[in-house]
Amino acid sequence: MDVNVAAAAACAIAGLGVGLTASIAFRWSEREQARGRYGGTNRNQGRTQGLGPAQEPPLPPGVDTVLSVLRSCAIVLGEGDEVVKASSAAYAMGLVRGGAVAVDQLLALARSTRRDGEIRQLELELPRPGAARAAEPLAVSARVAPLGSRLVLVLVEDQTERRRVEAVRRDFVANVSHELKTPVGALSLLSEAVADASDDPEAVQRFAGRMQIEATRLASLVQEIIDLSRVQDDRLMVDPEPVAVDELIAEAIDRCRQQAAAKQILIAAGGIAGLYLHGNRGQLAAALGNLVENAVNYSPPRTRVAIATRRISSAAALGEADGELIEISVTDQGIGISEKDRERVFERFYRVDPARSRQTGGTGLGLSIVKHVAASHGGTVSVWSVEGQGSTFTLRLPAGQAPVDRPRAGASAETLSETTPQLAPEA
Repeated sequence: MDVNVAAAAACAIAGLGVGLTASIAFRWSEREQARGRYGGTNRNQGRTQGLGPAQEPPLPPGVDTVLSVLRSCAIVLGEGDEVVKASSAAYAMGLVRGGAVAVDQLLALARSTRRDGEIRQLELELPRPGAARAAEPLAVSARVAPLGSRLVLVLVEDQTERRRVEAVRRDFVANVSHELKTPVGALSLLSEAVADASDDPEAVQRFAGRMQIEATRLASLVQEIIDLSRVQDDRLMVDPEPVAVDELIAEAIDRCRQQAAAKQILIAAGGIAGLYLHGNRGQLAAALGNLVENAVNYSPPRTRVAIATRRISSAAALGEADGELIEISVTDQGIGISEKDRERVFERFYRVDPARSRQTGGTGLGLSIVKHVAASHGGTVSVWSVEGQGSTFTLRLPAGQAPVDRPRAGASAETLSETTPQLAPEA
């Protein structure tokens, strides 16, 4: 019994010793951590004061997280204009180089804000990093605000695309106003001429014919503006369906039948028959019809317009994942397009020859509609041209599947080739 009591006492003493040792070790560890945290900071401060510039001041809690999710370029400056924090976009835009702000206007704005604590905003243009001097500059909006008592926050947002869109909208409204004013003014003058020539039947008939031409031109312009507003809408395609390429070609030829016959222009179609696209039938018909109509209008009499179709690989054409594309090319023997105009023919209201465009009834919107239709269907449109020899416009669109509940299109490309010579017999 005494032995058991002695053993229990020994165990109790041993446990008490282990507990005291652990407590002392824990207290000692806490003291060393606190000493390292405060003493180390003091040592670092003393070292930086004696050997070099001061250490970067810490950011307020949560600021780093907020800056990481901002869409704007963010720069945090210290008391000596040193960059404490900068987003990757700030480096990519060339705002920060070598740990310092590279734009003098931003630096001056930050110093003024640090001096009086007032929030400031500035609009300025910056050269594009890595681009030639002639390149279009970046339009940015900068906002500078104090961050705590010592730091300054600089936020820079790229406004280049927004300003470009606004400029395009302004030009579009101005061009639409001008284009609408011309036929409306002509109709007004012609109506006055008809009223003054009420006793001259021949003059009335002549003026009425001109009024009909201007009314047709006005209706065409309004319709193309409506079509353009629809195809450039960012929403998804409305009612996509399988569309037979042969039927699109037949509609485009029928649309230009009268103009081609009047100028004795032969429209010939060839290539692979039975091809299908997947998209909006009305938009695709308008795009191909515009290409064929342009080819006829800008070709001299007794020439030829050719429409060719084929199936190609998207990997070879666009360098993308392998897939099938339908290529539709429209070739004419017209006046051609100069190299300087080739890049702009798809712009709205742009005309290579304004005087000739007005004679042919062109509005300057047809090729812009073609471009937007191609983009909305996941395809492209391109042009090859030589002045005095003619042009070739090529549509490349993703291939579609033929509907299983209907037979293949009966009007093949070869059939179209056989019927079109009747439109315009060669002289």
